[in-house]
Amino acid sequence: MKAPLTILVIALGASLSACGDAGNPGNGANRNDAAAYDAAAYDVPARDAAADASARFADEAAMLRWLREEEKLAHDVYVALQGRSMIFTNIAASEQSHTEAVKTLLDRYGIADPSAGRAAGSFADPALQSLHDTLVARGRASSVAALQVGAEIEELDIADIREMRGVAMRADVRATLDTLERGSRNHLRAFWRQLQMAGASYTPQHLDAAEFRAIAESASEAGP
Repeated sequence: MKAPLTILVIALGASLSACGDAGNPGNGANRNDAAAYDAAAYDVPARDAAADASARFADEAAMLRWLREEEKLAHDVYVALQGRSMIFTNIAASEQSHTEAVKTLLDRYGIADPSAGRAAGSFADPALQSLHDTLVARGRASSVAALQVGAEIEELDIADIREMRGVAMRADVRATLDTLERGSRNHLRAFWRQLQMAGASYTPQHLDAAEFRAIAESASEAGP
């Protein structure tokens, strides 16, 4: 995540295999039209590439605390947007598995859980709280806006997980990151398919456009 914390910061086993095509209620043909990258269709503040991520990923413990809430954010936003499309119900179930997988690591290594006792839509980190509220409000504007929010969340999760690998030391932590990123890639593909079927646009916010397209237009991945 490269945005300033004051603007937009984000933002295993068989149950995670639901990340494959869990959010795909139908398959649409992928279109390679330039309109898919029309920035005006998804207007968000510009990102600051120099933003410091050290507070989030200072060490493995800090990284896991952030990841626990970031995965909860995805789940809670999707639950809030369930009325817009069945895809949110399906993917929210996978996100619940994601955040529980991170909770397992927190418990294993005696790291305090920032989500303990918190209701849906409530976060210990104020930046994630602000991001959750912003994304829910944006997604409730329309069905297309909700799908665009889903694409951004998954894109952001991928970017953050790749950054987290720089501080993840334990083998089980790295394996969990691999599983979560695979799930996010599959979720991104599902949201992209729905946007294409709706004839809608989305401009990548956290990944290079070519990298985004390479993920979004490739086949879903199997595995836990």
